[in-house]
Amino acid sequence: MNQINNQFTSIQQVQAQYLSGAENKTKETSAELSFEEVLKAAQDAKLSKESGLRFSKHAAMRLADRNINLTNEQNLRLENGVEKANEKGISESLVLMDSLAFIVNIPNKTVVTAMDQNESESNIFTNIDGAVIV
Repeated sequence: MNQINNQFTSIQQVQAQYLSGAENKTKETSAELSFEEVLKAAQDAKLSKESGLRFSKHAAMRLADRNINLTNEQNLRLENGVEKANEKGISESLVLMDSLAFIVNIPNKTVVTAMDQNESESNIFTNIDGAVIV
């Protein structure tokens, strides 16, 4: 083969010069974490994210406006109520806890709104298909 512009004459020369170090790095990286380990970690992270209860922006604003601060025990009771509603096949639930009322989208595990029961003038809750008292 003829050498073009004083460069390499074969692909083997290119591989020898540029890829010899890269091959070793790839082997070292693959020895650190296997695909199975990375996949399991990603799945575990997704499950932990899915298991937690989320608050919509609206619900977070309502909690702040109404000066409602939930304790860890109340958060656990609220999550327990959401799990019970899910077991019964409820999709939009009213969860009553102490003097607080929460509207929760059960499939998304998202609190849509929150209020003190004393603030609700008419005590009428619409667009729910179940209620849980915790």
